[in-house]
Amino acid sequence: MYDRQTNSLWHSLTGEPVTGRLAQSGIKLTMLPVVVSTWGQWKQTHPTTTVLSLSTGHQRRYTPGAAYGPYYASPATMFPVWQRSQLLPTKAFIYALTLHQTPKAYPLTILEQERITHDTLAGVDIVLVSEAQGRTVRAYQRAGHRFTHGPDPRTLLDETAHPWLLTEAALEKTGTAEKLLRVPGHMAYWFGWFAFHPHTLVYGHPAPAPP
Repeated sequence: MYDRQTNSLWHSLTGEPVTGRLAQSGIKLTMLPVVVSTWGQWKQTHPTTTVLSLSTGHQRRYTPGAAYGPYYASPATMFPVWQRSQLLPTKAFIYALTLHQTPKAYPLTILEQERITHDTLAGVDIVLVSEAQGRTVRAYQRAGHRFTHGPDPRTLLDETAHPWLLTEAALEKTGTAEKLLRVPGHMAYWFGWFAFHPHTLVYGHPAPAPP
């Protein structure tokens, strides 16, 4: 991605400018949490959502699959990548987190099986909540709590069976003001994440040996 003000090109995985006037400036964008979801799932939870029109006035088609459909369906990469790992398939989807400069990849296949994943990363207790399908994953702080599924997809139960509401910003303990904030993370291909985080931790696999 690039900004029009300085024409600097920004790295989407690190948030740092790599070329242009801002390159080597020390600036780093703040990572915000995002989620991949189906329109049906999102609309059900956020019924007032508006949608950006596909009629952009430009010739490029933005209908689903028009731009990168063949690439997504292919095991090949679009460009050479010199630093690779065979720990996971090249284009396996992973959910990527970085806490206190410690990166970790969570294979989507494992998250889909577990649905609720408890972990501790860089000393921070976290919980990842995923859908069975659709690459929908959200991560939250958990402050030592252990969660299970609630009576509906938007509710979790803690170890005392107290319900917590799952929102885009936080887990909210019903009937109280207590909140557990969302942890910034995003979906990525394994090859892309590893290329820039070669010492990444991988959930379900032993930690790599020190360099």
